Amino acid sequence: MGLLAALLGSAAGATAARAEPGASPWATTNESAARLVSAVTAVGQGAVGQDSALPIGLEIRLEPGWKTYWRSPGDAGLPVAVDWAGSSNLARAEIEWPVPHRFSLFGLDTFGYSEHVVLPIVATPARAGEAVSLRAHVSYLVCATICVPVDADLALDLGPGPAEPTAHVQLIDRFRVQVPDDGTRHGLWLEGAALIGDGEDVEIEAVVRSAVPFQSPDLIVEGPPGLVAAAPTVQRGPVGNVAVLRVRVSMATGEALPASLPVTLTLVDGARGLERSLTLERAAGASAATVSLATMLALALLGGLILNLMPCVLPVLSLKLMSAIGHGGAQGRAVRLSFLASAAGVVASFLVLAAALAGLKAVGVAVGWGIQFQQPVFLIAMVLLLTLFAASLWDWYQVRLPSWLGDAALAATDDRHGARSHGLGGAFATGALATLLATPCSAPFVGTALGFALARGTGEILAVMAAMGVGLALPYLAVAAWPRLVTWLPRPGRWMVNLRRLLGLALVGTAVWLLAVLLTLISAPAVAAGAALAATMAGLIWLRTRLPARLRLTAAVLAAASAVGALLLPLTFPGGPSLVLGPVTEGAVAWQPFDRARLATLVSQGKTVFVDVTAEWCVTCQVNKLLVLDNAEVAARLNAPGVVAMLADWTQPSDEISRYLASFGRYGIPFNAVYGPKAPTGIALPELLGVATVLEALATASD
Repeated sequence: MGLLAALLGSAAGATAARAEPGASPWATTNESAARLVSAVTAVGQGAVGQDSALPIGLEIRLEPGWKTYWRSPGDAGLPVAVDWAGSSNLARAEIEWPVPHRFSLFGLDTFGYSEHVVLPIVATPARAGEAVSLRAHVSYLVCATICVPVDADLALDLGPGPAEPTAHVQLIDRFRVQVPDDGTRHGLWLEGAALIGDGEDVEIEAVVRSAVPFQSPDLIVEGPPGLVAAAPTVQRGPVGNVAVLRVRVSMATGEALPASLPVTLTLVDGARGLERSLTLERAAGASAATVSLATMLALALLGGLILNLMPCVLPVLSLKLMSAIGHGGAQGRAVRLSFLASAAGVVASFLVLAAALAGLKAVGVAVGWGIQFQQPVFLIAMVLLLTLFAASLWDWYQVRLPSWLGDAALAATDDRHGARSHGLGGAFATGALATLLATPCSAPFVGTALGFALARGTGEILAVMAAMGVGLALPYLAVAAWPRLVTWLPRPGRWMVNLRRLLGLALVGTAVWLLAVLLTLISAPAVAAGAALAATMAGLIWLRTRLPARLRLTAAVLAAASAVGALLLPLTFPGGPSLVLGPVTEGAVAWQPFDRARLATLVSQGKTVFVDVTAEWCVTCQVNKLLVLDNAEVAARLNAPGVVAMLADWTQPSDEISRYLASFGRYGIPFNAVYGPKAPTGIALPELLGVATVLEALATASD
């Protein structure tokens, strides 16, 4: 009898409390209270359509221990329902559903809300500008150890006039931003989904990515009537921003699932949500991760190809140019073999980098694209290699690599005009050096593919990096496929001598640039000593060809000793300049030092934050700075009140910056993001910036 009385009392005995401005009176029971709230005081003067829509909400407060239900309640329960019959001048009213919580009890999973929720409602008047009378009969179920149905009649009138904000506008907005969209607003992406398995063991597998590390990701599956979906199992990547969720699904009737299954997937992570309606196809045993890997391999191939066009490859243009011109008039077979060897050098270098990244990741070291340029020994080694290649172009010595690289197959030869072919080994080395010099910066699609790979295992890292290497090597492969592309060029002649000298100077210029980068990592005296030893090595190489035969070995040994001495400098003088921790003005912008912990605080204060992750060794970063960030209009916006420009200098290794990049699924630079009240999780910008792109992002993130 007591339970029956409670049911009857809740259904018919709701009491009304005094209303506040912009809200209906509360309809209260022992377990809950409900009312309508409006973000505006009146209907405004908008035209018929979306501009005239009224932002209102259904607010429900629940006593401790009680809950109510989402649009799909799960294994039990009923969704909140509203009947608008009796309203006047109302064309339609649509409920928007904030992300729910999963409640698990006795093996049953339900979805809903506890304590407090506002269901945002978009109410569109039939006649814009005229008064609207809202009459809502609300039915909802509240549950604890027992369930109690509640019926409430709510009334709210909005008259004509200007639509001024009410005290409830922030309350409604707080829950409206929790309504799932395609994921963009919340920094969530669905990378791939598939229906996998056979018989009774069928799962939906979804690969998802987040701009920030996941906290407690959940996947809710809505499908045809009778579809039963269990709670997901979650496998997260090492940095937490990529996850694979698997949900076991079946039909309540025991029937087999169809090969094509229309579903709505809702990804929930705290107050963030992503919603996607799609038809899942049976993947014939393949997982969504496999399907996604195929997509990532295609992106890696495209990213590697685009890398050929990035400013990062400017230092290697001379190598590529010499590869083409040096074969002018040659036989097609020789051209094909040489360019295949260069392509092999590119791909092999990518595989070496992949193995190094996988090894570092396995031992827990933060990894990223281009991190080798943070190591002084690597930079000095590149300076020495560039010096050697320049000396070769100036005919100071002849490149002879080990026979296993192929020089035995095509021995180096000189012609009477000074042109030189370095054989397959030399071509292989050219491709390898081109790769190492082309990898300090990222390119479109490179970050996405590399982020996917580094969040997974060694196999994926090797596969993605190999695909990227093939993409970078595609110009070489194109020439190998159609040798006439270069055999039509003029045969090498006297003109090649001057060209080789010019291109040698270009390589020396690249070496000087690397020394400038080195200056940010080790002390100036150590850099000067390294430059002197590299010059000594080059001088001894030049002198060797002019010395008597008995002294040539001595000169070669001294040249090698100079190179070894240069490589040992970072170990002998490890100290370097410290990073600037205070504000710094670079170019036209006053930059603050990067502090990830301050981002949320600054955004909560209503400020807009622009983050630039850059490095001295990143050529594309410097191009972005010169052409975009130092642009007068962009600089004025970044220096404006209410805007904070943060500089994250990744020239030297930084775990904080590495983790920050990984939170966006990025492992290379340039990287830029904009934060603000309307973009608290950040808007990631493309690798190559544009003035319009930056200004639009700043406007979007701001109030």
